[in-house]
Amino acid sequence: GINAEYGMIRRGVTTAGRTCYRQCVRYTNTTEQHNQDDTDITADEFPSEKYAPSDEMIQRFIRVDHAGEVGANDIYAGQLAILGRTKEAPLIQHMWDQEKVHRDKMNELIVEHRIRPTALLPLWRMAGFALGAGTALMGKEAAMACTVAVEDTIVTHYTDQIREIVEQGKEEEHRELLQTLQKFRDDELEHHDTGIEHGAELAPQYKLLSSVIKIGCSTAIKIAEKV
Repeated sequence: GINAEYGMIRRGVTTAGRTCYRQCVRYTNTTEQHNQDDTDITADEFPSEKYAPSDEMIQRFIRVDHAGEVGANDIYAGQLAILGRTKEAPLIQHMWDQEKVHRDKMNELIVEHRIRPTALLPLWRMAGFALGAGTALMGKEAAMACTVAVEDTIVTHYTDQIREIVEQGKEEEHRELLQTLQKFRDDELEHHDTGIEHGAELAPQYKLLSSVIKIGCSTAIKIAEKV
């Protein structure tokens, strides 16, 4: 039944977590200096006259998108830490390289718009790496299922943001941001489709695993918009 299936996934993730913990800590330590701008950005240090910090919608968008792109990088880092010697490694690296571009752009935007990053960014980074490594330890299909679930949530999220900008009639005011969101959404949709093509639906208990990951991602989005 559903309880048995949930228990199976929970036990698998728990076992995976024990294995990936040391790698998670090592990854966080070795990338701390490289990604210092992800956690130490302050609006006062990088003043900008282009956007007023009072635009609540844009602050909300970029804060959560920045957190999401940083977390996505850590998910792929976790996957590659486990699957780096498999035939799937080049594919994962390709998607990670695209996510690095997204992360770097969000680092620029959060400074340009003078927005405080989410206070929970370090937690999202740890959780992202653990999720990527944990599902990879469950098998390459589970890693692809993770990618599909995360990207499906993000595609919907970006589409909602694009719709909100258009509905408020701010396409011209935020044209550059709108184009960025559209480009990122299309990249995430590509990752989603890639995961499906590479066996995501063959993962053990695919539907349940996907649902759990989607709930977690949606919850993280809601929190990052506010905190």
